[in-house]
Amino acid sequence: MKKLLFLLVVLALAGSRLASAQTLSPLGVWTNAEKKATFEIYKCGDKLCGKIVSLTTPNDEKGKPKTDTQNPDPKLRSRPRLGMVFMQGFKYDDDNKWDDGKIYDPESGKTYSCYMKMESANAMEVKGYIGFSLIGKSQAWTRVK
Repeated sequence: MKKLLFLLVVLALAGSRLASAQTLSPLGVWTNAEKKATFEIYKCGDKLCGKIVSLTTPNDEKGKPKTDTQNPDPKLRSRPRLGMVFMQGFKYDDDNKWDDGKIYDPESGKTYSCYMKMESANAMEVKGYIGFSLIGKSQAWTRVK
């Protein structure tokens, strides 16, 4: 009887560890609170990247597709925002967090260090920062699909 009880306890503990050890995946299509765009997080080699897959206002005031006008590199200012890879280099760290990435803000033309942390299967925190991650700006992203 003691052996059976011991076996049941061991199996229960192993099952709970497996359930808690499951990694939530950021792969898919997301939007932020502003809902100005949707972003696809995808594998690029052994890391994760992100690109802009839709814009609520894809054209500028002249009716032309929005471009990367604020880019510090003049050669890149004519590239379209739609389809732009603006996140790259994320690798899995621990506890549903992907770190060591970079995020580019086409509104300002600035690039920041960044991490993504899954809060649940359909919600994640994306934080861009300079230097230390304690100081920076976080956004809540919601899964679209």
